Amino acid sequence: MTDIYANLFSLSGKTALVTGGAKGIGAMITRVLVRAGCRVFVTGRSGEAAEALRAELGEAAQLTFLQHDLSRQDEIQALAEELGRSCPQLHILVNNAGTFDAGALGETTADSWDKVMGLNLRAPFMLVQALLPLLEAAGSAADPARIINLGSIGGLMPQSNGGAYAYGCSKAAIHQLTRMLASDLRGRHINANAIAPGYFPSDMTSGFFEAVPNLREQMLAQIPAGRFGSEEDIGGMVVFLASRAGAYLTGSVTALDGGLLTAP
Repeated sequence: MTDIYANLFSLSGKTALVTGGAKGIGAMITRVLVRAGCRVFVTGRSGEAAEALRAELGEAAQLTFLQHDLSRQDEIQALAEELGRSCPQLHILVNNAGTFDAGALGETTADSWDKVMGLNLRAPFMLVQALLPLLEAAGSAADPARIINLGSIGGLMPQSNGGAYAYGCSKAAIHQLTRMLASDLRGRHINANAIAPGYFPSDMTSGFFEAVPNLREQMLAQIPAGRFGSEEDIGGMVVFLASRAGAYLTGSVTALDGGLLTAP
């Protein structure tokens, strides 16, 4: 029994990059990947959260923080170069970094729209572009490299969620970008899949709840699972997509929402 689990789900010895991986859902994913035996690089704008996470995981954790602002193209290139100096291959790229903004239709500004689209959509695409040589070096026909994009049920729902126009559009676009990358990259031994999380504890989810009064209670009442998502939920999905168990799956967008959209 142990052998089948190891053969299907082991990530031991693989290298992963988790953008925005020191806070919220990103930190949940980082914890699981570290505990699964990955060497994990985390990127973000501030090292304080990363240091706290490193202290939590212990000195033995293979966790490295790379300080970069992915809203800037020069910083994306700098991240790729720094990562390339540290490792010759990248088995797993988790595009998690993102931002949230909401406002009334007449109050949404061009700057706020561009900020959300820049970090939530442009940055993941440009990062895939910059890291393509490392991903190709890691992938094989039997065990492709993996791109895992964090979308959102906000990109699947028709509602604006309190005026989160740019956010919802950016996440819908990430879902489509995932499909397009999957189509183009599978022949190069790289899989691309997206996870569309529902409501998990995070700063971004708190933004949703602050934007819409009583949304937290309303959502909890509508989730068939009767709870919000956990570290095990998001981490388990990432392990599946990144392991041999998920090697034949590419181009998928999975709503990880406790049945909120799929089993109302």
